[in-house]
Amino acid sequence: MESDPDKRRVGLETMADVYGWEVSDGEGDFFGYTVDHLFADIWNRPGLSRRDRRLVLLGLLIGANHHDVTPIQLGATLDRGELDADALRELVVFVAHYAGWPAGARLFNQVEKAISDDARKRAAASDAAAGSDPSDAGTAAGAGARADASDAAGADTGEGGTDAGGEG
Repeated sequence: MESDPDKRRVGLETMADVYGWEVSDGEGDFFGYTVDHLFADIWNRPGLSRRDRRLVLLGLLIGANHHDVTPIQLGATLDRGELDADALRELVVFVAHYAGWPAGARLFNQVEKAISDDARKRAAASDAAAGSDPSDAGTAAGAGARADASDAAGADTGEGGTDAGGEG
């Protein structure tokens, strides 16, 4: 796939903005269509804000049982400030009535984990800005750093196990 360098740049910048992390250029047609079309064109069309697109995307992911990628979108929407904890919890209630209670229960677990992760990340950033040492085991920041490491080692992303909806 031949790529227009300006379109590729816009796509990579948009993808990084949407997900909240740096995106490197990649190889292959699938990556090219993802960046050049989906992110350069579709995510930048007029008519819907990024927040609106994210809400639609979350609904589609949940309704289609794509729970494996839902946490990525939940984290990104908190990171970007598109939705706050209260709005995400309201989304759970709304979605459960349309996508079914098991899907709502799984989303509830994913939302609560995303909110918790976001709070820890913000606390760590605040501690870092204040100059505290997160490696100090005697501080709350040290405990938060240990919790983050523990989560990274065995985080439950909603796959496997049993969630509040009894799925597993």
